[in-house]
Amino acid sequence: MVFSPRVGVVVESLLGLPRWLLLGVSVGALVSLVVAATFVVASRMFPDGNESRSTWPSSEGRRRAEIRRYLDAIGERFAEDTRAHGEPVAFYLPHRDVAVTFDARTFYALEHTSTYAILMEHEMPGIALGNRLPFETPDVDFGDTGRGSGRRSHRSNRSVDPAETAYAVLGLPSGASEDAVQQAYRRRVKEVHPDQGGDEAEFKRVREAYDTARQHASS
Repeated sequence: MVFSPRVGVVVESLLGLPRWLLLGVSVGALVSLVVAATFVVASRMFPDGNESRSTWPSSEGRRRAEIRRYLDAIGERFAEDTRAHGEPVAFYLPHRDVAVTFDARTFYALEHTSTYAILMEHEMPGIALGNRLPFETPDVDFGDTGRGSGRRSHRSNRSVDPAETAYAVLGLPSGASEDAVQQAYRRRVKEVHPDQGGDEAEFKRVREAYDTARQHASS
């Protein structure tokens, strides 16, 4: 094999280096290869959990499909995966200026804007959105929406009137107005939301109280 003069000069230069330097460079390259191979093998043998974290969007995906179905059923126009006041939201109802989000931080960011923000939880059936919208909606009965929901609409009647308890949870007197209910809910949800260090059980209690109080609020 014939080398070009330039290659020969490079080889001669390398051969002219001290042996300790050549040995150090060789050992360093070998160590780098071993470390890289170790990371590759370890990443395959011990996944970092991305697979498990990737399961939660499937829950949000189901809720998105249910919300989409519900909004179509009540004839409400919406845009999906858009922005409201610079914040990313899952759904936006342009004719109502209502934003729906699954992110508590987005909900808090929109709280003091003109847009009415609704925080939806991943475990909440999409049809429950009807109880949180700031306008009257028609009854919708999907029958198979939600666990154990049977044949209920989102305005279903309850066997025991929980209005008084709901008002108490929100810190309101019985018969408070719908505006007062909404303001109390926004205040309480900030205090008890798990993302803000609150308690999950108390957060669900406040959420349920809000849904109930809105149905009994005075106009």
